[in-house]
Amino acid sequence: MSFLRWVSEKLSVESLRDLELFGEQAQASPHRKAHEDSQESLTSLPHRDTMGSFLPDSSCYELITIIGRGLEDLMTVNLARYNPTREHVAVRRIDLEACTNDMVNYLQGELHVSKLFHHPSILPYRSIFIVENELWVITPFMAFGSARDLLNIHFRDGLSELTIAYILMGILKALDYIHHMGYVHRSVKASHVLISAEGLVYLSGLRSIFSLIRNGQRSRVVHDFPEYSVNVLPWLSPEVLQQNMEGYDFRSDIYSLGITACELANGHVPFKDMPATQMLLEKLNGTVPCLLDTTTIPPEELNMKPSHSGADSGICEGPGGGVARHANGEPSSAAAGHPYSRTFSPLFHGFVELCLQREPEKRPSAITLIGHPFFKQIKRRPSEALPELLRPVSPITSYEYVQSQDSPSGTATLESGLSQLDVDDWDF
Repeated sequence: MSFLRWVSEKLSVESLRDLELFGEQAQASPHRKAHEDSQESLTSLPHRDTMGSFLPDSSCYELITIIGRGLEDLMTVNLARYNPTREHVAVRRIDLEACTNDMVNYLQGELHVSKLFHHPSILPYRSIFIVENELWVITPFMAFGSARDLLNIHFRDGLSELTIAYILMGILKALDYIHHMGYVHRSVKASHVLISAEGLVYLSGLRSIFSLIRNGQRSRVVHDFPEYSVNVLPWLSPEVLQQNMEGYDFRSDIYSLGITACELANGHVPFKDMPATQMLLEKLNGTVPCLLDTTTIPPEELNMKPSHSGADSGICEGPGGGVARHANGEPSSAAAGHPYSRTFSPLFHGFVELCLQREPEKRPSAITLIGHPFFKQIKRRPSEALPELLRPVSPITSYEYVQSQDSPSGTATLESGLSQLDVDDWDF
């Protein structure tokens, strides 16, 4: 019997909205058992049911254009308009007929977590329902794209320090919630940080999440290695990559946050061009990535062309290059023309160094990092500051095609803007 037929016979749309998607067969899944344990052991936390806030009816969604694919081409992501409110949403359509059992389990864990998690810094799932042979998952459309999109298209040498502070604060709030719920995210990186048209920061990438809760009790560590993790290896902590008997815990996410901070500041992720074995050895030997600026790059390298600079790897000795320090990533006149002739603040350097400690027990928790002095520069709400800090970039749905989206030129402008986004890696 096909999976689609099995689902259709056992389930109604209402039960699907409650995420009883995979019936009794799923009871044997260790991932689902972990999610249930987490929910049972944390019932004191506030729970707000946002699922179903959008109608589970395909006729309510006008599919505008395809913006990405995934899950070995079994998933199509559409930009759509939710007709009752006219707002833009992302519709993830998954071909259930072609899903393998492994993919079913993978999706099952993600959907159960999406029901459990309700936090303003985690990408919400607005509705889930079946349309013929497809599972439709509705999420808000992130009109600024991901932080990785911003780096690829507009800020190739990295974002400003204040912009990064707002983004990191959003990630930390999400991680603090996730860790409090008894989970390890395991996939923190710039492409999983999405920014809405209003300038709000959301963490996505819940497919790799793993629970520390077993039989109602929080385990000290876990030993599971993330599935489909090839694309996140540069962000993973040494203890996750090492896979020894000591295991890892939520502090592995703090290491990934430090790597993401370097990615946002430098324009690329450290270790990006290294073979996996060399990268593992570098991390186990204590090689620490850093922010690339006038304090970490020798003056003679700042005078070289960027393509010939050893700074491209994102690996350096640490602060102390002997060049006069300027605050908040402002360019230095000593090395004008080099993309890393800026200088970040000592607080930013210190924040990254804390996150990238080789020994996990030396890394602060997410809630501790939220109180780090680095964030004192944040004076306004993200919705007020981020759209301004990201100028001249505009959210895609603010372009003139919103007023003329039914015209051929409006559609062409829309598709041109969307084609630049790496939606496949957003991991809704």
